[in-house]
Amino acid sequence: MGLKKILRAAVNRMGFDVIRLNRSPRETLLGLSRKNLAVVIDVGANQGQFARMITNFFPEAQIYCFEPLEGPFLELSTWAQTRQGRVHCFQVALGEQAGEMEMHLHEEHTPSSSLLAATDTCHQLYPQTAAEHLTTIKVSTLDLQLDEVLQSVSGPILLKLDVQGFEDRVLRGGASVLEKCHAVILEVCLDPLYDGQADFRGLSEVLHQAGFRYAGNFDQVYGDDGRVVFLDAMFVK
Repeated sequence: MGLKKILRAAVNRMGFDVIRLNRSPRETLLGLSRKNLAVVIDVGANQGQFARMITNFFPEAQIYCFEPLEGPFLELSTWAQTRQGRVHCFQVALGEQAGEMEMHLHEEHTPSSSLLAATDTCHQLYPQTAAEHLTTIKVSTLDLQLDEVLQSVSGPILLKLDVQGFEDRVLRGGASVLEKCHAVILEVCLDPLYDGQADFRGLSEVLHQAGFRYAGNFDQVYGDDGRVVFLDAMFVK
């Protein structure tokens, strides 16, 4: 057995695996890192975790972030002010129609807050979601917010959705913007974490009809038994 195989076997016995960094989705974005993205749309931006990461790959891209909750939005907009006008922030949630809705704000973990109620399964797997209260937020649609803004964009556009089971509603409210996108990264819950959550099949069908194909998982989160609880799937044209 060669030295590389011996070292890998030793690492495997400790419960880990080894992959080449140049093949890791965090390094390649499943091939998207080679694209010269002009625009990134970050729906469910929270404090800008994804936006901060993606600027390392595309420092010249214009980034449009949507986050309805006041606390995370303040952190997001404070960071955006350091990005020389390339990050645009909107304190609004997105769905299939404009108006107001009640959001389930998870007090100990705002990224898991949702316009959908968390299930008992969600609370059992993630106890930090138990403390919550309802807060009224403004809701718009992707097309109302960005359709005209993107009319003059000629380069590739990435749409990222992380809205805790509400992804299908955002897509239905953004058909015109979706036509302009080159790729979509969206969170998909496989375990029933939210009442009425979008599922992989339904999201795949919507994106297939819009000309996208499934290109792999950017990331996925496992349960204690090894099953995938939720994942970030990529679709490309």
